[in-house]
Amino acid sequence: MDTNVSYPHIYSLSETSMVVQFADTINPDTHLRILTFIDLITRNPFPGFIECVPSYTGVAIFYKPTDVLANAPTTLLSPSDLVRQQLEEYTAESAEHSASVSQETIEIPVCYDLSLGPDLQEVAEHNSLTIDEVIQIHSEGVYQVYMLGFSPGFPFLGGMDEAIATPRKKQPRLTIPAGSVGIAGKQTGIYPMQTPGGWQLIGQTPFKLFDLNRNEPSLLKPGHLIRFTPISLEEFNELKERD
Repeated sequence: MDTNVSYPHIYSLSETSMVVQFADTINPDTHLRILTFIDLITRNPFPGFIECVPSYTGVAIFYKPTDVLANAPTTLLSPSDLVRQQLEEYTAESAEHSASVSQETIEIPVCYDLSLGPDLQEVAEHNSLTIDEVIQIHSEGVYQVYMLGFSPGFPFLGGMDEAIATPRKKQPRLTIPAGSVGIAGKQTGIYPMQTPGGWQLIGQTPFKLFDLNRNEPSLLKPGHLIRFTPISLEEFNELKERD
């Protein structure tokens, strides 16, 4: 960690992208500032803006240099300098309006049956808990979606109770079913599609987290809050067929 860096810190990532880093630690206040920044820039984009991608502590902004220059009042500055000026304005404004960002809560049904959560017993034993206690702790939490990554629609969540924290599996599985809910260290997450993975599987949701046939392919997005609602295996099968 560079102790000489002051935040927010703006720096070039490439000739077509820059980063605004708001902090060097993960916390809800930083995330709220990031959400505000993204809201401001997407509602009022600067010329040449393409998209922005959030991380735990900052935002990457992608732009088209030729469009930046074409709309610039002066050609004395480089595209990166012109973009930096714009980003400084957004960061200043985001500091004033972060409290106004609303966060939607999404209810995610999860079946914690052992047939869908094969690692529940391991998680319980690792933490000296019963399976029912693991389910209760996991489903009582409110989880913040910080960002999406790893695979399309995979949510990186914050807010899990460390009472159920469990290391990843030493030998990853080659195939994990779509919708599987898992734990890795102090994090919990949901696999949107069938992929390999090493998380401890404790349940499964019948919801599709990523579907290219929807207008918005990803069910979740940064800024959402998640609550997991326990359902029975019968309810899981019914919802799975309906979806």
